[in-house]
Amino acid sequence: MGSTGLAAPSGDVTAGGGSRPPGGGRVIVLGNEKGGSGKSTTAMHVIVALLARGFRVGSIDLDARQGTLSRMLENRAAYGTASGRALSLPEHRRVARVEAATRAEAEAAERVALDAALRDLRGLDFVVIDTPGSDSFLSRLGHASADVLITPLNDSYLDLDLLARLDVQGRQVLGPSLYSQMVWEQRQQRALAGRAPMEWIVMRNRLSHIDARNKRDIGRLLELLGARIGFRLAPGFGERVIFRELFPKGLTLLDLPDGKAEGISLTMSHIAARQELRALLQAIALPLGNNLPGDDATKSSSELARQPKQQPTGSSGRSKSF
Repeated sequence: MGSTGLAAPSGDVTAGGGSRPPGGGRVIVLGNEKGGSGKSTTAMHVIVALLARGFRVGSIDLDARQGTLSRMLENRAAYGTASGRALSLPEHRRVARVEAATRAEAEAAERVALDAALRDLRGLDFVVIDTPGSDSFLSRLGHASADVLITPLNDSYLDLDLLARLDVQGRQVLGPSLYSQMVWEQRQQRALAGRAPMEWIVMRNRLSHIDARNKRDIGRLLELLGARIGFRLAPGFGERVIFRELFPKGLTLLDLPDGKAEGISLTMSHIAARQELRALLQAIALPLGNNLPGDDATKSSSELARQPKQQPTGSSGRSKSF
């Protein structure tokens, strides 16, 4: 199936099918119509966290053109083979946008392709779907499949515009954005089809470490908007080099109980990133037990914090219950 610039989607993704096949596991969708928000990084960490707890996990990449999640998984498989490490992998599927003579034909083919992928994975415990950073019929199909929708959002007014229209001072919410309207429509379609309500979680990414006024104002606006249109907030990831370092190997923070094994010297920044991951997984309320993988083998971050002049190599996050 080819990739093409599809016309504006029709919006009705449930007509003529599109519901998840019976017997399917819980579907977690990473959705945001802006690129660079951290969807694929978050998806990868959720996948590995579930696999580490013994769950059977599937994944679907709807952003076949960019293909970041697929490349991360390919890198992970290749690194596991080259290094001899037994790295867990999900059952993975890619679903591409379809080139056809008419929009109706393209949308019908995309619906069939996504339904087929979901049927392939329906015996698993979880299916994690990564969606493209743009509006398309295929993206809407993915959103309509979500039991849990996670929307990573960079902590800026520019990205807040994805969720809401603000006044000229950026202090008041005037109404929901087109993306929020789309999510509401998919929730309505699910209700009409007799399916369970979708849970929507917005995670704030790239938070500044400085308590700036903009940071507080965005937090206040998100709380108001969440109460108004029905999402809850979760903490996200800071802007950290570690995620870019891990990409070529397809690794996550959960794969680094001892950074020496991967040629990475763990620092306080890496430990803070692990704590951010812990907080995110706790907020998403995934059934992951008491500890992150690798916690038992690591020194606590509080102990490292008491040794500011010592280079904290070979260490990781604090052993602490969710």
